[in-house]
Amino acid sequence: MLINTWFECKIRYEKTMENGMVKKVTEPYLVEALSFTEAEARIIEEISPFMTGEYTVADIKRANYSELFPSEEEAADRWFKCKVVFITLDEKSGAEKKTSTLILVQAADLRDAVKKLDKGMEGTMADYQIASVAETTIMDVYRYQAASDDKPEMEQASK
Repeated sequence: MLINTWFECKIRYEKTMENGMVKKVTEPYLVEALSFTEAEARIIEEISPFMTGEYTVADIKRANYSELFPSEEEAADRWFKCKVVFITLDEKSGAEKKTSTLILVQAADLRDAVKKLDKGMEGTMADYQIASVAETTIMDVYRYQAASDDKPEMEQASK
């Protein structure tokens, strides 16, 4: 099941730095969910095992990513926001129409992000241009995972 509604959740907590000092930090995470309420519940569920001490969900906002290109490579530890412009031709007027979309790509660096973006766009029928690629501060991405007892509605109806 693809929900494709992304929420950026900012978590505020006290982090022990390398020098031993304790500092309040806010880190953004991306969560796929149906609503703000579900996004908050999911981010708490996902990060609780990794947090010691108190933390708060400081902010939740919609993130308008249309596509996500994750990577299994260990070196690909950063997320890049890529603005892609699709170019289509208006059949009546013959004018070019440009439509922008944001795609999130997991990569090791800028060059790797462009390479992975192009790879992910293979097979796209429309012409496109890469308008921009910028590294984000997103720490991790949590996709929606259907529970193992969730069955597609069609399967349930046939029983």
